[in-house]
Amino acid sequence: MITLRKEDGAADLAGITKMSVGVSWDPSAGTSGGLLGIARRKKGVDLDLIAILMQGAEPVRFAGLDSLDPLGNGSVIHTGDEQTGAASGDDETVHVTFSEVPGGIDSIVFVAAAFKKGTSFEKANNISFKIYDATGGGTQQVADIWPSMLGADNANAIARAFRTGQVWQLEVLDRKGKIKQGDMQALLRFAMA
Repeated sequence: MITLRKEDGAADLAGITKMSVGVSWDPSAGTSGGLLGIARRKKGVDLDLIAILMQGAEPVRFAGLDSLDPLGNGSVIHTGDEQTGAASGDDETVHVTFSEVPGGIDSIVFVAAAFKKGTSFEKANNISFKIYDATGGGTQQVADIWPSMLGADNANAIARAFRTGQVWQLEVLDRKGKIKQGDMQALLRFAMA
């Protein structure tokens, strides 16, 4: 088992053939109480987990939103768009089978964002990013990243998996920033930073 923290730098993933990255959150009533607060919690908030696949410095595919199998071979799979935060466990997850990722993909950047207009991290409570070793069909958590609740940022680059020769490595980024909501180009540029 490896346990990851941002301060530790990149971890070697030799022996890990499948990895999952998940994001979970709880809907918030914000500052509203009573019936309005109950209605806001019931409606929830739609955050998005997006895996951006890179060739060198260029984003070439992404998994998330409405793209669930961007390579068409099952090597990078998104579980679908959870729009409320009411799911038990992880609300959205990306699964990566490293041996099936084509050689042209050098790295995968995992970003959580309040991408759709009208959404924000402030409308969610208890945001948590988890990284799992899913080798052999099980899931063993290797990292749990809790972003700071301060600030008005609406995106967080959680982690980056990258190739070093034939071996994949993973580094925790936990890099917050602001993107223009609904603008895929802004999201892609944020992942490249």
